[in-house]
Amino acid sequence: MFKTIKQNTSSEIIVKKSKFIAHCFSVQTEQEAEEKIKQIRKQYYDAKHHCYAYCILTPNGILSKMSEDGEPSGTAGTPMLTILQKQELVNVLVIVTRYFGGILLGTGGLVKAYSEATLQAIQKTEIVFEQEGYELEIEVDYAEWEKLQYYCRKNKISIEKIDYGETINCKLEVTKEEKEKMLVLKQEGNLKIRKWTVLAEKRIQKNVEK
Repeated sequence: MFKTIKQNTSSEIIVKKSKFIAHCFSVQTEQEAEEKIKQIRKQYYDAKHHCYAYCILTPNGILSKMSEDGEPSGTAGTPMLTILQKQELVNVLVIVTRYFGGILLGTGGLVKAYSEATLQAIQKTEIVFEQEGYELEIEVDYAEWEKLQYYCRKNKISIEKIDYGETINCKLEVTKEEKEKMLVLKQEGNLKIRKWTVLAEKRIQKNVEK
């Protein structure tokens, strides 16, 4: 289980006439991150700097990478990466594009500006836990539907789709632990489920408790 972001976001700040445009992206691979960086460079082709940082989960652990892109060492990509690491965010890319305003900010000013732009972009998105799980299809009688809904609300299980027919069919997203617990309740008769089908394995997102 790891923390990541739910939506892509952007923010903009101006510091002593320099414009800092931050983009925060959800990415799954290093290749996807590099493609996003290329896209931003192309979109803001006339900007002086495109600094970035990302942390990506791989089979060999977390891959972390950053670039100062011409800014003084330790003033741009470095503090951006530090923010991602301190917030324990994974599969996240932040790019901050700078349009130079003609006034030098100094190393302290640059660190503050890149950090503030990064934090603003992250604060605009929703932080979630992501873990391995399943998409289930469940069939229940109408008499059992309210009980199943209550169980899902209580355990923060997402009901993705509902079909009303002679019985109710719904699709749920559950973690491995939630699946096992529901299976035990089904077998014990505490959840009266007519039919139970695992449709697919998938990563499940859960809101971070604040």
